Amino acid sequence: MSATPQPKVSEREARQVAEAAREQDWRKPSFAKELFLGRFRLDLVHPHPMPADEHAQRGEEFLAKLRDFCETEIDSALIEREARIPDETINGLKELGAFGMKIDTKYGGLGLTQVYYNKALALAGSASPAIGALLSAHQSIGVPQPLKLFGTQEQRDAFLPRCARTDISAFLLTEPDVGSDPARLATMAVPEGPEGTDYILDGVKLWTTNGVVADLLVVMARVPKSEGHKGGITAFVVEAASEGITVENRNAFMGLRGLENGVTRFHQVRVPAANRIGPEGAGLKIALTTLNTGRLSLPAMCVGAGKWCLKIAREWSAAREQWGKPVAFHEAVGAKISFIAATTFALEAVLDLSSQMADEDRNDIRIEAALAKLYGSEMAWLMADELVQIRGGRGFETADSLAARGERAVPAEQVLRDLRINRIFEGSTEIMHLLIAREAVDAHLAVAGDLIDPDKSLADKAKAGAKAGGFYARWLPKLVAGPGQLPRSYAEFHPDGHPDLSGHLRYVERSARKLARSTFYAMSRWQGRMETKQGFLGRIVDIGAELFAMSAACVRAELLRTTEEYGREAYQLADVFCRQARIRADELFDRLWTNTDDIDHKVVKGVLNGTYTWLEGGIVDPSGDGVWIADASPGPSKRENVHRPIR
Repeated sequence: MSATPQPKVSEREARQVAEAAREQDWRKPSFAKELFLGRFRLDLVHPHPMPADEHAQRGEEFLAKLRDFCETEIDSALIEREARIPDETINGLKELGAFGMKIDTKYGGLGLTQVYYNKALALAGSASPAIGALLSAHQSIGVPQPLKLFGTQEQRDAFLPRCARTDISAFLLTEPDVGSDPARLATMAVPEGPEGTDYILDGVKLWTTNGVVADLLVVMARVPKSEGHKGGITAFVVEAASEGITVENRNAFMGLRGLENGVTRFHQVRVPAANRIGPEGAGLKIALTTLNTGRLSLPAMCVGAGKWCLKIAREWSAAREQWGKPVAFHEAVGAKISFIAATTFALEAVLDLSSQMADEDRNDIRIEAALAKLYGSEMAWLMADELVQIRGGRGFETADSLAARGERAVPAEQVLRDLRINRIFEGSTEIMHLLIAREAVDAHLAVAGDLIDPDKSLADKAKAGAKAGGFYARWLPKLVAGPGQLPRSYAEFHPDGHPDLSGHLRYVERSARKLARSTFYAMSRWQGRMETKQGFLGRIVDIGAELFAMSAACVRAELLRTTEEYGREAYQLADVFCRQARIRADELFDRLWTNTDDIDHKVVKGVLNGTYTWLEGGIVDPSGDGVWIADASPGPSKRENVHRPIR
């Protein structure tokens, strides 16, 4: 048990906090939102959007400099051995401008587009995943992005030049007993002084990526409601060197050994009201909006990992022979190589398409970015696992051990460990399923939400019924037939001499309508209990992710056919990816209605009730003593400050 005092929050109150934080309106079109509604809006993504020439030139020039730095100045093996990025490496990245990639040039940054920022993260992350995480946490969710979106001009003038060249920033939301349920946030920011000119910050934050070395922090804290103060979860920029801040521990993990991640305690820390980002109570909305594009940094590094896995799989599988031929030509291994190649192509297609749409700002990409994060993190982990299997015992062996006995130091096991956190970072796979599912059914809740709300009156339900009837009378008939049933649809995706991608797009169109019908049937069947059907919702989202990835792969292949000399090869990769994805999607469709969800729930109740404790016999538990969740009660720190600013 934890001794930490936590706000008492009911399940309904927690949902209300989360609902209030999400963007309520859809002011721009969304390809993925339409996909979940059964409408395949290919026109929103095809022809593939392209960066402006000046943006591409600026991005390519920086990538060339970054590549040279990565090849000559980054020692990934040293970072892994010492579990720390050398100060001189971090300072070199600062001088290069890598900490200001997303910051406007007028503040001393590089002003790169989302497309080239992600390309840079993929490159840096391939040299060292810890460096990719350092740069990403600093500018995807750290101080620069919230200030860009919600900061005052005075705040931007004060902090962005520092973030562009000298200062490292971190984002602090999670607490020892608060993860994906921010309604229970315990860190407090109490207004003080004449007319609330300051806030006094008290609390403990856990897993503060960059927190050990940060100069500036974005801190989420609860402001109590009082006269003149709306209160609620609020965002602040806090100087890391402020009196009362203690970094109590530098955390260590199974991967990303160079990550400067810690536990940060605030005790009576004075923060000027001028450092508050946005109004009181807007903190979660700021965090979620920041993540709409900030999440794209993770699939960027997953793409880099996929490219590396493909390179190693190609080189090793050609060199290693078994039974008279290279292992690549044994079907069991070849299938894994095909999966890695096709999936890497698709992940890059998803990333580039989502990033370019973010740059153009014509579409709402909140679902696309979330799908990219979800799909990228899951598939990259699978690709790395397949690489370890292809390498066999050498895949399980560390790079240092390989080198010690005279073989090439290939860190396959390290990449597998490093990639594992991406399925948890910035929204676990399970939370991403729920977040995306909520957005996917938004149109349904907008017209029929009152019908399943137990607090609504009969009169409100009657109005909602009439509104829903009109919506579904127009919507449902459109799910019966569409272009996916016409053999000549999307014919431009079947040029002479190339594999036929038009059939895959017809499959996407048909499947989108089937997905929407399945969602409607489930809502009709379960109504208010729909939100408890997390297994079903997860499969709905996973089907949507496969359909989005197929669409992106086809659109990218057509772009490369018209712009690059390897267009035919791109078509081949898109074709094999779509064939693989269709098998996965069909299986997910089957599992919507044929699964073990109900019996699983019964087993879980039995496990927690102690019904199966006999099954745990015959072992010893090597875990140490201690509480499950550390005490995070407010108060002065009793530990040494391990904050280590880079000099």
